[in-house]
Amino acid sequence: MLLTRIKLKNWRNFREVDVPLGPRAYLIGANASGKSNLLDVFRFLRTVAQLDGGGLQKAIKERGGLGKVRSLHARQDPGVRIEVELTDSTPTEPTTWRYVLAIKSESTGQHRALVSHESVERNGVEVFTRPDPSDRADPDRLTQTHLEQINNNAAFRPLVEFFSETTYLHLVPQLLKFSGEIGSRMLENDPFGQGLMQRIAKTPSKTRDARLRRISGALAKAVPLFSELKFEQDAVTGLWHLAANFSHWRGHGAWQKEDQFSDGTLRLIGLLWALQEGDGLLLLEEPELSLNDGIVAHIPLMIDRILRDRKKRLSARQVLISTHSEVLLTEIADGQTVLLIEPGVNGSTIRVPDSDELTAMAHGLNPAEVMLPKTRPQALEQLGLFA
Repeated sequence: MLLTRIKLKNWRNFREVDVPLGPRAYLIGANASGKSNLLDVFRFLRTVAQLDGGGLQKAIKERGGLGKVRSLHARQDPGVRIEVELTDSTPTEPTTWRYVLAIKSESTGQHRALVSHESVERNGVEVFTRPDPSDRADPDRLTQTHLEQINNNAAFRPLVEFFSETTYLHLVPQLLKFSGEIGSRMLENDPFGQGLMQRIAKTPSKTRDARLRRISGALAKAVPLFSELKFEQDAVTGLWHLAANFSHWRGHGAWQKEDQFSDGTLRLIGLLWALQEGDGLLLLEEPELSLNDGIVAHIPLMIDRILRDRKKRLSARQVLISTHSEVLLTEIADGQTVLLIEPGVNGSTIRVPDSDELTAMAHGLNPAEVMLPKTRPQALEQLGLFA
């Protein structure tokens, strides 16, 4: 299943959003323009759809309340609205879906977040819409979505499964290097890669070994002197560790555990593992961090190759990527996959390349040359005068 369009109203930085999405989307924009906030829409829907401890109220609470989610630029109509269109292409029955969720604050009492509108369409036919007569008779029902209720979502269960399988990765190497000192507390869904060792350990051994062999082959090309990667359990503590062998003047080389790996090596391992793990939407936050430009240049091709080769599926796994990297954008083959976020006095806007920009890219310029300069703040030249 693939997301084909997203529409937003009053979501964080954005008053209005309406953009198409394909199997790949590269989000670019200035700092604090809203790249992470756009990705957070899909994390929000994941929490709402999760059957184990999820739901609308939890998703709102995790973000500090509806007031923190609602755009500061919202005016007469302060409600938050999320609308997504999806397609599920199968050989027998191509299916299109449309899910809409609108939220408002309770006007009296506890000021809870309430569902002001929720609906699902399948192939253009309405499956349900809310509020319905039961909701009007019992307003407390509006504190929950049908998406999170297993008794009510049977007719659109594929949407629930798609949203709940979303993966977000912004690996912080220090959380792996100093896991012993930091402690065992881990954020739910592990957005920063702290539980990478546990996720690898829980993977069936045959699948795990195959994935690690592919990662080892990539590291051999990207990391100087690297020769071998192992995943082993400490005999004393019982904890699992990655160990890499680096060749030197001695014949057997030197073994290092993950706490001795470079930040770039850990981030590359995390990226390669995430690309092979799961089938749902994958959200990558600035995958170029800590990596050599030569490696960064291969990230777009690497993503396409890894996902294309996975069982030859008809629709590859969808990946949304935020980036500031000129090198990464230079290697993008299709300029239409770039989404430009432009901040303004009435909130940020998102757009695809216009006709002039597409013409420039068709005549030999790459997305980095055409689109990236538009992300530069106007007064950036004054930054060097800071005193």
